[in-house]
Amino acid sequence: MAESMKGLKRTHRCGELSAANAGEAVTVMGWVQKQRNKGGLIFVDLRDRTGILQVIFEEKDCGQENFEKAEKLRSEFVIAVTGRVERRTGAEDKKAVNENLATGEIEIRAAQVRVLSEAETPPFPVEAESKTKEELRLKYRYLDLRRPDLQKNLILRSGIVAAIRTFLTKEGFLEIETPILNKSTPEGARDYLVPSRVHPGTFYALPQSPQIFKQLLMCSGYDRYFQIAKCFRDEDLRADRQPEFTQVDLEMSFVDVDDVIDATERMVAAVCKEAIGLEVALPIVRMTWDEAMNRFGSDKPDTRFGMELTDVSEVVKNCGFAVFTGALEAGGSVRGINVKGQAEMPRKKIDALVEFAKGYGAKGLAYLCVLPDGSYKSSFAKFMTEDELKTLVEAMSGEPGDLLLFAADRLKIVWAVLGALRVELAKQLGLIDSNQFNFLWVTEFPQFEWSDEEERYVAMHHPFTMPMEEDLELLETEPGRVRAKAYDIVLNGVELGGGSVRIFQSDVQERMFEALGFTKEKAHEQFGFLLDAFRYGVPPHAGLAIGLDRFVMLLVKAENIREVIAFPKVKDASCLMSEAPNTVDDKQLEELHLRITE
Repeated sequence: MAESMKGLKRTHRCGELSAANAGEAVTVMGWVQKQRNKGGLIFVDLRDRTGILQVIFEEKDCGQENFEKAEKLRSEFVIAVTGRVERRTGAEDKKAVNENLATGEIEIRAAQVRVLSEAETPPFPVEAESKTKEELRLKYRYLDLRRPDLQKNLILRSGIVAAIRTFLTKEGFLEIETPILNKSTPEGARDYLVPSRVHPGTFYALPQSPQIFKQLLMCSGYDRYFQIAKCFRDEDLRADRQPEFTQVDLEMSFVDVDDVIDATERMVAAVCKEAIGLEVALPIVRMTWDEAMNRFGSDKPDTRFGMELTDVSEVVKNCGFAVFTGALEAGGSVRGINVKGQAEMPRKKIDALVEFAKGYGAKGLAYLCVLPDGSYKSSFAKFMTEDELKTLVEAMSGEPGDLLLFAADRLKIVWAVLGALRVELAKQLGLIDSNQFNFLWVTEFPQFEWSDEEERYVAMHHPFTMPMEEDLELLETEPGRVRAKAYDIVLNGVELGGGSVRIFQSDVQERMFEALGFTKEKAHEQFGFLLDAFRYGVPPHAGLAIGLDRFVMLLVKAENIREVIAFPKVKDASCLMSEAPNTVDDKQLEELHLRITE
């Protein structure tokens, strides 16, 4: 039968006690991890978010009533225990110390116990590094969140947010909240829409980012803004993506690229030092988008290992292998990676790599093994002369024992295939040091990218990104060559966040909209209130947003972003615990002037 606290007050959390508290009378409260009855002695492991503490019940100390209560304790009962802190018997010679517990030198000798809440047997053990299937854990997320490893992640996340707020406040940033109910702007990812009851037939959109509002704050003279912002995107999910996510959003006035990068990387360094004791070397290395793509096939490269791309288009342009020459004649490229020491990789594994490459748009994958005796085994050797093969191997810095893999296609596909392949091979071959944290800035992104679906150029970042000044003359004539004053911060092959210098001159903004195919009417329809604000004096400004969930995930070395979010969604954007999204009754639909159609 559950009891009340009856004025009892907790004096300490479990993990706060140590040998320094020996002899003190204390009251601790928490959940029973497990109970072990040894006849005259009952041992209870008591757990709260700070750790686990051993409690001993002996009838001569706690009396018959409390001892009988202790006999009935089960996992996940919530209890309050009053007793005395003791060093474990033999603790001086380490015989009784539990080195797996931070409180392993001590125990509580109980004088009184109150059962505050009884519990049914949980559907899975509440323990660190659970082997329970994730679907079951997410269904009972409130139990899953009791696990010490998840609690550690969320406690660290809280500390990271506090460190960010402290740093930015000291740097003169103001924390300002922006609206959650916004106007829909279809340019970009899909919006989550909210129907309006008061204005029938109209909809709000949940923010994909506070972009327009933070720019308006710069127009309003607030100079330095930040927000721990909740954002929403109706996209397909991945391991590092959720439909609702949190970003560290900031904007600065009277600045250029270097100012934003400097403030951001100093914030990142301060957070890493505070959170996990990691010293981040500043300044963080910078790399242009062109260099990142040509070396790594990715604009978010993992630089913890080599296996960089090599362009061999010139080497093979006149060879007899039609796959290579055909790709080049169609305006494509031929590039390869050198997988050191893997020349004798079984054919079955190479075939699996070919299938992997097809998943990224490749028609196939050519391979050449430089065998230990210097001879070649290849999927295309019969189409090339011995000299051509030798020249190709030299261009790839190939040595006996190396496996050379090649992709030939449109450059965009070649980059995607080899960029993904080098990461996959590094994982398979154990080339990645999980204790290494490689930060990188990628700069000078293309201003536009071509959309085959829409048959027009679209903004790679957003329509308010400032082009490089020296490329402005290309806006109308060669938009594909225009570079943006945009920058992404990358950690271990994951994009942490990104931003740009914003367009603040109205004539440049008009040219940008024209390049994107916007009429003046359409631009004003979607972004009118921002464009109107720009008529009344707007400072040069720039900003950035960092994905908080991803940042925490990488710092705690979690495999999935769900491990650092209290109540996450699964791949179809549903919540297994609350069963959202769900249907609503007809009356609600009627009030919103909505009808569900088949």
